[in-house]
Amino acid sequence: MALKGLDIFKLTPKTNCKDCGNPTCMAFSMKVAQGALSIDKCPHMSAEALAKLSEATEPPMKTIAVGDYKLGGETVMLRHEKTLVNKNLFALHLSAAMDDATVDAKIADMLKVDYERISERMIVECIFVDCADATADRAVAVAQKAAAAGRVVIISSTDTAVAKEAVAAAGSAAAVLVGANAANCEAMNALATEKGLVLGVVGADLSEIHDTIAKLEAAGNKNLIVCVGSSSIKEAYAMAVSIRRAAIKDDDRTFGYPAIVNLEKLAPGDATMQAALASLFTLRYGSIIVMGRMTYAEALPLYGLRQNIFTDPQKPMKVEPGIYPLNGADENAVCAVTVDFALTYFVVTGEMERSGVPVNLLITDAGGYSVLTSWAAGKFSANSIAKFIEENGIESKLKSRTLILPGKVAVLKGELEAKLPGWNIVVGPNEAISLVRYLKDYK
Repeated sequence: MALKGLDIFKLTPKTNCKDCGNPTCMAFSMKVAQGALSIDKCPHMSAEALAKLSEATEPPMKTIAVGDYKLGGETVMLRHEKTLVNKNLFALHLSAAMDDATVDAKIADMLKVDYERISERMIVECIFVDCADATADRAVAVAQKAAAAGRVVIISSTDTAVAKEAVAAAGSAAAVLVGANAANCEAMNALATEKGLVLGVVGADLSEIHDTIAKLEAAGNKNLIVCVGSSSIKEAYAMAVSIRRAAIKDDDRTFGYPAIVNLEKLAPGDATMQAALASLFTLRYGSIIVMGRMTYAEALPLYGLRQNIFTDPQKPMKVEPGIYPLNGADENAVCAVTVDFALTYFVVTGEMERSGVPVNLLITDAGGYSVLTSWAAGKFSANSIAKFIEENGIESKLKSRTLILPGKVAVLKGELEAKLPGWNIVVGPNEAISLVRYLKDYK
């Protein structure tokens, strides 16, 4: 059961030293209880108190590292309750029963999906190598092709001997081994532990999975992921919800692990159904979603959905401040300035690119707010724009001295002219949609 702030406070030094960044030990304790800080942020906590509190203050769902990614660590069922911490990953399904040409074609199609959206690179993060009913030679061949693609490799097999060969073939790309069940969990646990892999637990039902996890935890392995059912969509969805609910609501830490769902098993060969199910399991508890294919047709809606669900609503979406040359702009191109709110950036750059006019877009640090909001908050002002130009050496990098100001903050023109002598401050349109005609006319 989660500790209250007062329970944590009783074990703190109560010196109010502020070394943790909080004004008092009570304030620190309340933030730890809310999950906003970890207990080890207090440098003066005794080892005994740390040991006592660490497990109790851990999120009910463990955080698991898969390659460079993290899964789990969630504390709520739904995003609007607080926030979801670690986004789900997508994996391409490869079967060792496929011929080489099919495997190569699927990997080539997957690698085409690679783009950036709101400062986040969108790619298929994992490749799932299904070794069921395959010989060790085929498992090795497909695992090697998967590893060569440069993505995290997941090996799936209940045959320990085949799994061992495939894991060795994938080398350092292998991060997850799926297939531990009630019958083979000891051997699979030994292999996963030796190779430092996350171990995926499978079973006929929740009871069997629960018992297998308990057995693996007793053996000292808490680096696990749970495989939800593959016999039907209804069963898989019910298992995913039940596992998350047991961990978050019922504080059953045995089920406190991320989940993996294999859509190629639930809807084999049906790309449309798999895309629909992928959206469902993005919303409801699929930490790794395995699909038969991932092209732009599937990626664009799914990655957009994932980014919406796993974005912290309490933190504005920002882009990095700096100079963004558009349409081949050089040092003589006209300058335009706006804020670092991601939506503003993408709308403005989209319209500027449509105009075809070279522009150096200057993105200032406005706290991730829109133009009017940041202006009202004092984060987008003549002072902040002048300071940005000075601190980033704009005058030494660019020769143009014409600066287009967003029309909604035309009131800054006079003050900005005083702050930036030698610059020609021009008021642009109020709305981004008018930028195309404005820039063409200005040119």
